[in-house]
Amino acid sequence: MNSAEDLERPFRLIVTGGGTGGHTYPALTAVRTLQARLAATGRTVDVLWVGAADGLEARVAPAEGVAFAAVATGKVRRSSNPLKMISPANVADMGRVPLGVAQARSIVADFRPDVVLSTGGYVAVPVGLAAKLCRRPLVVHEQTVRLGLANRLLARAATRIAVSSESTVPLLPESARAIAIVTGNPVRPEVLRGRPDRAVEALGMAGFDGQRPTVYVTGGAQGSQQINGLVAGILPWLLSHANVVHQCGPANVADMRRRAAELPGDLAARYLLTGYVGAELPDVLALADVVISRSGAGTIAELTALGKAAVLIPLASSAGGEQAHNARHLAEAGAAVALLGEVSPEALREAVTPLLAYPTRRAAIADLARSHGRSDAADRLVGILLSVAADR
Repeated sequence: MNSAEDLERPFRLIVTGGGTGGHTYPALTAVRTLQARLAATGRTVDVLWVGAADGLEARVAPAEGVAFAAVATGKVRRSSNPLKMISPANVADMGRVPLGVAQARSIVADFRPDVVLSTGGYVAVPVGLAAKLCRRPLVVHEQTVRLGLANRLLARAATRIAVSSESTVPLLPESARAIAIVTGNPVRPEVLRGRPDRAVEALGMAGFDGQRPTVYVTGGAQGSQQINGLVAGILPWLLSHANVVHQCGPANVADMRRRAAELPGDLAARYLLTGYVGAELPDVLALADVVISRSGAGTIAELTALGKAAVLIPLASSAGGEQAHNARHLAEAGAAVALLGEVSPEALREAVTPLLAYPTRRAAIADLARSHGRSDAADRLVGILLSVAADR
């Protein structure tokens, strides 16, 4: 692997994982980082993304110029009642896994990767098992504090396991803990390069008051009706203390505009409502003093890498309660405020009040959040990929 011939040929990487942005975008960031690092040495990278035909990765990979191959996969529909997991849908889907393994084994054998990177999701299971069968190094990356089901299944087949938090290591199978390395969760480099002045200009915030803190409200790309409703319930009060940038989701703009229509002019001038925040997101995050958001793994990675004081409102239906676990983990460390269970507008106001009223309190939480962040996570993960490939 270290011969001159090996170093001249393209580095070959298979990426698997997807279904959601939480699995897909960390993998994409790792690919970009690997390409940039090897380009600096004059070496190219051949990447093949293996995923589900109907997964997010099937759209993201080709759009980013990454070759894509689909395999069959099965989804386990979880339930607190084990008997309910033995459903016709689960049984049918699990029957697809052997087919997926056979397809993935053929792909891995033909592509002959230097290493396989799995970022989780159901499609990662057949590809990870195929890597083991083909004797190719497998690096498993876990984004959440708790180990996802797919990565839990692959832990014993992995060459290395990269985790986002020290707290994850004791949750691994005992035999896998020795190969675990804490890298953090890769964050897109552009997120770390935002400028607050550009946000004010790009969003056209004519009424922006630089003497007041800025609150960024987001429920993710599609928005959150729960968060929208909570913010609407305290909006006049919130605007009397802060500028507010509210990303409510494209389908929710009309409803939120109706709710905001009765705001007095001076308050309305400090309220920027938008369905979606795109390329300006890094600048909006740079501008924000307080963030009100969900607590998915990607969101947590960005907020901690940036060191943002946040009020986290987990999505109750997230797989395995992961968002609640993420939020609780940060809150217990004093690195965020978490609102769990049933949440009222009054509870949100009580959570936000000290963050707006006391800059020192806000700064303390931001500092603790930053101590949990790893802005170099992508570089760390790429280092593992290269190291594992070199040892093959």
